[in-house]
Amino acid sequence: MIYVHNICKDFGDQQVLTDISVNFEEGKTNLIIGASGSGKTVLLKAIAGLHSIDSGRILYDDMVFNELEEKERKLIHKKMGMLFQGSALFDFATARENVRFPLDFFTDWSMAEKNDRVDFCLARVNLDDIGNKFPSELSGGMQKRVGIARAIVMNPRYLFCDEPNSGLDPQTAIVIDQLISEITHEYKMTTIINTHDMNSVMAIGEKVVFLFEGKKEWEGSRENILYSDNKPLNDFVFASQMARMIKESKS
Repeated sequence: MIYVHNICKDFGDQQVLTDISVNFEEGKTNLIIGASGSGKTVLLKAIAGLHSIDSGRILYDDMVFNELEEKERKLIHKKMGMLFQGSALFDFATARENVRFPLDFFTDWSMAEKNDRVDFCLARVNLDDIGNKFPSELSGGMQKRVGIARAIVMNPRYLFCDEPNSGLDPQTAIVIDQLISEITHEYKMTTIINTHDMNSVMAIGEKVVFLFEGKKEWEGSRENILYSDNKPLNDFVFASQMARMIKESKS
C-alpha cells in the first residue's frame, strides 16, 4: 500500500500540488487522470521519489518515505518498477541488455542468473525472440513491452507507469493496458498509472483519482465515473472522448 497525506509541491511561485491525500491500493491498478498541467505527472514522480515535496508525507506501508535516510530510501527504490513515457530504452543496448540493466545495477547475481531472469520477463510480455534486437528495430508497442519487462525484472512490489499508451495506436494500447493489469494482479503489486486515455480508465481503472488544477477533485471506481455530477470531471471525460474520436477518424 502507498498512502500520500496532505502533500504539496511548488515550482518557484507556482503551486503544482495542493494538499493531496490518496490511498493507493495493493494488487490493483490505481489510475491518476487529469488534463495537461493538472499535476498528475508531478504527483507520480513525487511518489516514486523523483521529485521532492514541500510538505506532507508519502508512506510505503508504515514507513514515511520522504523522511527516510538515503540508505533506507534505496531499499524501497529496489522494490519499484518504472515504465517511463516513451519507454526510455537505451538506444545503444539490445532489448536483453535494456531489461538486464536494473539487475546489473542493483544485484550481484551471476550473468547466468541475470540472463535467466531477463529471458523469463521477455517471455512474460510475449517477446521471446527479440532479445538481440535494438530499440530502433522494434515497433512502438514492442518497445513498451520491453519497458514493462525491464520494470518487472526486479520483481517489484510497486509499479509506476507514466502515460504507458502515449504514441500507440488504439489496438496496441489495449494490449499494453491488459498486460499491465495482468501483471499487477499476478504479482499483487501496487500499480499507479498516469494517463489521459479514458479507454484505459474504463478498461482497467480499479481506482481512479482525478486531479484538477493541482488538487484532488474526485476519486472512485471507473463505474462511478459514469454517474458523477462533478463538472470538471465530466468536462474532462467529454473532452478526452472527443479527442479520441477525432484521432481515430484521422487514422
